[in-house]
Amino acid sequence: MSDTHAAAPGAQAPDAAGEIVSLYAAQRKIYARAVSGWFATWRWVLVWGTQILFYGLPWVQWNGRQAVLFDLGARRFYIGGLVLYPQDFIYLTGLLILSAYGLFLFTAVAGRLWCGYACPQTVYTEIYMWFENRIEGDRAKRMKLDAGPWNGEKLLRKGGKQAVWIAFGLWTGFTFVGYFTPIRTLAAEAMTLGFGPWEWFWILFYGFATYGNAGYMREQVCKYMCPYARFQSAMFDHDTMIISYDTARGEPRGSRPKSMGHEALKSAGKGDCIDCTLCVQVCPTGIDIRKGLQYECIGCAACIDVCDSVMDKMNYPRGLIRYATQNGIAQGWTKEQMLRRVLRPRVLIYTAIMILIVAAFGASLLLRTPFRVDVVRDRGALARLVEDGRIENVYRLQLMNANERPHRFRIQVEGLSDAVVASKNEVEVGSTEARWVPVAVQVPPATAGALGPGAHPLRFTITRLPDGSGGEVSVHEKSTFVVPR
Repeated sequence: MSDTHAAAPGAQAPDAAGEIVSLYAAQRKIYARAVSGWFATWRWVLVWGTQILFYGLPWVQWNGRQAVLFDLGARRFYIGGLVLYPQDFIYLTGLLILSAYGLFLFTAVAGRLWCGYACPQTVYTEIYMWFENRIEGDRAKRMKLDAGPWNGEKLLRKGGKQAVWIAFGLWTGFTFVGYFTPIRTLAAEAMTLGFGPWEWFWILFYGFATYGNAGYMREQVCKYMCPYARFQSAMFDHDTMIISYDTARGEPRGSRPKSMGHEALKSAGKGDCIDCTLCVQVCPTGIDIRKGLQYECIGCAACIDVCDSVMDKMNYPRGLIRYATQNGIAQGWTKEQMLRRVLRPRVLIYTAIMILIVAAFGASLLLRTPFRVDVVRDRGALARLVEDGRIENVYRLQLMNANERPHRFRIQVEGLSDAVVASKNEVEVGSTEARWVPVAVQVPPATAGALGPGAHPLRFTITRLPDGSGGEVSVHEKSTFVVPR
């Protein structure tokens, strides 16, 4: 065997001189310091808003049912007064396109606003860090606790934190499943732990994902797993408002007595930055914003809040770290000058496209017919002869009532001379029911002879008969009528 040994991944390896060289820098745990301020307040407003919506919406009732329910078994999706079917998938496509353009627009204007304030990873990490801070203490206490030996207090605090984290994750998984199984039914099942196999799977899976991502992975998700961190720079330009450190004002950095006034700094050859490193300590991804724009920055603005508090204590002007553009920092523009550059071509294009998508989406919902129809030919017998030499084709029509009250429908055929519906041509469909209806269409021998053998275009007209909830509405579906040889 060879006397040389292959270095394990991430291990240390000898260089040419025989010295041990580290192949990587070990990942240091980030102990983010709690911060308060204008941006932190807005972040918590969005945390509360999004979580009240997420956890509360499944419990809201609408017309005796859950207001938002995605019933995969029945293939119906309830959103307030809307009842959608899988055939309405186009609306989901519209929402995704709208979300994408919204992301492009907000990023072009002010960077990673989504990441810093509303991304689920940011929101749940903020919640889990709050639990950690309340149970284990502030940053200094957490560092001391982790460095100290295991004892009763450490076991109690660590165990209590884990219990709260796991409970919150399971509650999150339970709520998630409550959007697909009526949550009141799910709550009754929870009393006896009588969940079905898929309910167990998704509650545990979603709960574990929340617990792992927000409790442990945290900044690793943002730095290494989220693709947005990698392509965000394609949406930035030099007039995008980003979190920036004013190098010209802050450097050279260094400590100084608090008694040194702002005017005395120039004569002392110092900038406004006192090198307290608080901007690094509050950063959830552990970066130093003073090194410039970095892809790891999620735009949470915690560094702005803490830096402003330091400037207040030193009686210096705020804004050493602030939202600014690269052009604004380089050319010393005021905030008003930078804001005037916001309405640039790419922002106007994104805004125009978003307005068009919203208008089209809204018009589509307003003009949407209250029912849908699918026509399927009977594959068992394409065509057959019946009494008096008539040619008959049999179809199956799926009538999907998207209204929460029963309706009667009339079925007619058009496009073929003398073609008639030989089966029952009126049918009632219950509230939000999808019903298959067999329909027989016949043509007389003379018409069949004139048409000749082959498939001929035919159109079904399905009309919702007027009642107390609305007037007459019709839907047209194309099909073919087959004349045998």
